[in-house]
Amino acid sequence: MSGGLECYEVSSVDRAEVLRYLGYSGQPMTQELEARIDGEVARCLSVCQPRGVWRTFEVAGREVREDGAPVVRLGGTALELVGSSIQKHLEGAVAVGVMAVTVGMGVERELRRLSLTDPVAQVVFDAAATTAVERAADACEASLVADARERGLYTNFRFSPGYGDLPMETQPTLLAALDAQRRLGITLAPKSLLMTPTKSVTAVVGMFGEPQASSHASCAGCLCRDFCRMRGAGTPCWKR
Repeated sequence: MSGGLECYEVSSVDRAEVLRYLGYSGQPMTQELEARIDGEVARCLSVCQPRGVWRTFEVAGREVREDGAPVVRLGGTALELVGSSIQKHLEGAVAVGVMAVTVGMGVERELRRLSLTDPVAQVVFDAAATTAVERAADACEASLVADARERGLYTNFRFSPGYGDLPMETQPTLLAALDAQRRLGITLAPKSLLMTPTKSVTAVVGMFGEPQASSHASCAGCLCRDFCRMRGAGTPCWKR
């Protein structure tokens, strides 16, 4: 079992992704609106503090519960991954990387302030913050890919609670397995299980002895590319 607590440098985000979260579909924009979007993106980047924590666990077993739901059990933790979607995602996996990232309470406070003072700016800032936390998730996933590489394993893509039939009820045990409340300050609402800071992401990544359909065939188009330590060393994850 391995893991780490990390800080990430997210100095830019993909403007097209920000616009996508805003629901943009090619409508004409005024120069004033363009400038406002750029301003809120810059404001978001100035206050966000991207951090993440991750651990890798061996797959300890697979079984089917009495209610018929498949379960993937991980060694050394109480975390169990339940559902057909995650079973398919981790089919053949020998280990699983578990991760949580956040861009911090500074972003949370700014979102609350803008909701009271400037709702339009709040919507744009929210889209920028969503894009920023996904970049932080890319950085954390890059660490899991590097850990898999050191083990001689291949990875697939990250999969979060709430995707498919992997229940949100996974969140408390997942965060506990990472000690994410103490290390990142992430807490959960008792009923909804939504995270605070709201701009936080949890996910799991499968690790396999053989390349998967989603294993990277090159560095081109890889979301983790900007944060990859192996590429700089000339030993990318797909080059064995």
